[in-house]
Amino acid sequence: MQIRTIFLFLILSLLTPTLLSAQVTDTIRKENVHPPDSINHKRLTPVIISGSVLYAGSMSVLYNFWYKNYPQTHFHFFNDNSEYLQMDKMGHFTTSYYLSKLSYNTLRWTGLSENKSVLYGGGMGIMYLTVIEILDGFSSEWGFSPGDMTANTLGAGLFVGQQLAWKEQRIQLKWSFHQTQYSKYRPDLFGKNLSEQWLKDYNGQTYWLSANIKSFLKKENKFPAWLNLAVGYGAEGMTGGPYNALTYNGNVIPPFSRHRQFYLSGDIDLGRIKTRSKTLHLILNALSIIKIPFPTLEFSQGKVIAHPLYF
Repeated sequence: MQIRTIFLFLILSLLTPTLLSAQVTDTIRKENVHPPDSINHKRLTPVIISGSVLYAGSMSVLYNFWYKNYPQTHFHFFNDNSEYLQMDKMGHFTTSYYLSKLSYNTLRWTGLSENKSVLYGGGMGIMYLTVIEILDGFSSEWGFSPGDMTANTLGAGLFVGQQLAWKEQRIQLKWSFHQTQYSKYRPDLFGKNLSEQWLKDYNGQTYWLSANIKSFLKKENKFPAWLNLAVGYGAEGMTGGPYNALTYNGNVIPPFSRHRQFYLSGDIDLGRIKTRSKTLHLILNALSIIKIPFPTLEFSQGKVIAHPLYF
């Protein structure tokens, strides 16, 4: 499920021109002013048209690339909470957060009021992923996952809660990836090469809560606005969903120990870096989903491991 949600998020992020409206949020944060709460119909009309086209197009792509090749059945539920040490749920959590953020920025760009943009944006993030869960519910290979829906709701809730409380995102969700040895044992699950592994290999993915330190201090503080403190979650040693496989294509797989990993690290909030170039500023905002490599402490299997640079 995580692969499909991230895939859809990437489609929307890359193809939606109004992703660039992230500048609205930054203007509010930097100048402490709000765009006028009046609908700009010159912006609203193309947003509705492009949004409808993107929604239909992304669902069509997803159906043809994913569901079309699998048999359908009656609607049913499926409990996959024990799979991959919940790394797939972290993918849902993060995707829902960014879909809500993207929807909010787009609505705010059209002139919709702050509160309505927040609530509608969060609702759109959940609803979009709910459609995917319903499609899963009719697929014989999967089913409607209450665990996925919980993660989707929490991701949207994180965005909505912060925006209502602070009018900004002081704590962002981020993602990082490094290649692991496990994909060579299960290329069917984790990918045959880097272009597949970054999306499929849960062992190499880390999900982060990255908090901006300056935003929690008094306004007159001189702490660097771009410096964040991040806590991360990952898992390793997995060669299967709920449990590890013993063999693959007749080859024996070593008995790896499945375990969780927790991280403490620094980070850079790219969206808070000052630049006179609007283009560069927009690019930095778009890249904010990526956790910047930093010295990191790892806590796993009762040990503390220091990484000079972790990604």
